Amino acid sequence: MVPNFRVGLGFDVHQLVKGRELWLGGVRIEHDFGCDGHSDADVLLHAICDALLGAAGLRDIGFYFPNTDSTFKNIDSKILLEKVGKLLAEKGWLVGNIDATLAMERPKINPHVPLMVKTISGILQVENDCVSIKATTNEKLGYVGNEEGVNAWAVALIYKN
Repeated sequence: MVPNFRVGLGFDVHQLVKGRELWLGGVRIEHDFGCDGHSDADVLLHAICDALLGAAGLRDIGFYFPNTDSTFKNIDSKILLEKVGKLLAEKGWLVGNIDATLAMERPKINPHVPLMVKTISGILQVENDCVSIKATTNEKLGYVGNEEGVNAWAVALIYKN
């Protein structure tokens, strides 16, 4: 018997490079560096997609949107999140809540969190208080601390009526 609720964990990492726009949580943020990737490389939305897919037992973001498919080259990750939301809905799942953490040294993320929450909750059709985004640094340690990359983690609760 399938339980009426499930939890999923998502993680993503992207290298920071010059010459790319920085997209985080569906929001463009001014910065000298952006995340490198096949899509717009929104590390936070990718982690959220993986958390939702994992909770539903639907594999991962790379299965549905492979980086070998030119269809997804430079695609807006908000479109990917919307598609993931539809996949869950087709299976009868609803989003309960999402709790996500972004780790990078700069720029400061906290001023952008309200718009990120509004963007994500709008795509997933949930209340704003169902989406939590936190930001932290890596205290100058490792590739995140050296501003070479960014990490994102997300946990999602999904349920069936």
